[in-house]
Amino acid sequence: MSLTAIEKREARKRAGSSVDMNLVALIDIFTILIFFLLAQVGPVETLPSPKAVQLPLSTADKDPQPAVVLVVSGTEILVEGRKVADFAAVAQQPGDLIAPLKAELDQQAQRVAIRAENKKGTNAITIMSDKDVPYAVLRKVMVTCAQANFGDVSFALRRKEGKEV
Repeated sequence: MSLTAIEKREARKRAGSSVDMNLVALIDIFTILIFFLLAQVGPVETLPSPKAVQLPLSTADKDPQPAVVLVVSGTEILVEGRKVADFAAVAQQPGDLIAPLKAELDQQAQRVAIRAENKKGTNAITIMSDKDVPYAVLRKVMVTCAQANFGDVSFALRRKEGKEV
């Protein structure tokens, strides 16, 4: 009887000593998680840059603020990546108000969820315009933005590398 108790004790010792924790997999998961979190928390905000738009150069040091992005290329006008008007039709229209753009901006203004006590009088918008777009078209776009209560207008630019002479 004592022989079986000794065998049981030895079996328990062997079973207990064979349990090894493999921490390599856990360390890999935590390392990936840390890199992911660090990449997402960075202070740098970049704007999407369509290939059809060549932004003008600037020496501005101000970083972009979160806002609705309006893209004016040589062929179309986009709001948050959705096409709202053709460039040629906008350039040829006689008035300053672009009706489809105003309708889309009104819809975007309703989507912005801001608490009532923090709400400003105007909404922010960033215009990414091709450097070859005529001023007359940009004026129509800005008038339409103002009519849709997007008075805080910013223009997206590319930073010049190096110092000016």
